[in-house]
Amino acid sequence: MNEKNLQNFHLVCPHCQATNRVPSTRLSAAPNCGKCSQPLLTGVPQELTSQTANKVIQKNDVLTIVDFWASWCQPCIMMAPQFKVAANQLPQVVFAKLQTDKYEQAAAPYNIRSLPTMVAFRNGKEVARQSGALPSHQIIQWVQSLQP
Repeated sequence: MNEKNLQNFHLVCPHCQATNRVPSTRLSAAPNCGKCSQPLLTGVPQELTSQTANKVIQKNDVLTIVDFWASWCQPCIMMAPQFKVAANQLPQVVFAKLQTDKYEQAAAPYNIRSLPTMVAFRNGKEVARQSGALPSHQIIQWVQSLQP
């Protein structure tokens, strides 16, 4: 067994916010939270708040895609169902949404200059960003290009 198979990943539970340590070999086996027993990888975008945004972005070791959007942004609203489809197609990636007009303080550190903007994080660090509304197949292609 190589060293990569022995690696543990931290995953923040989308239900109770507990941080879980999951062996890399179990990521594809639909792991559940050790605290609340709910699924850790849901295949559905998680709605972030001021209280949850930093923890989800900083503590998740797996690829985490955050859609920064606003309620007044028409392209954001048009892309929302496409983002949801992409999340469903890539269940081992954490997808999350942060409403910038509702949670300005939570969005401020990420220097979002246009909406919608998707930012990819791994191990709490930004690895890529993509601005503008995209159809689901392009979101999937972009996310897959970021996988090791």
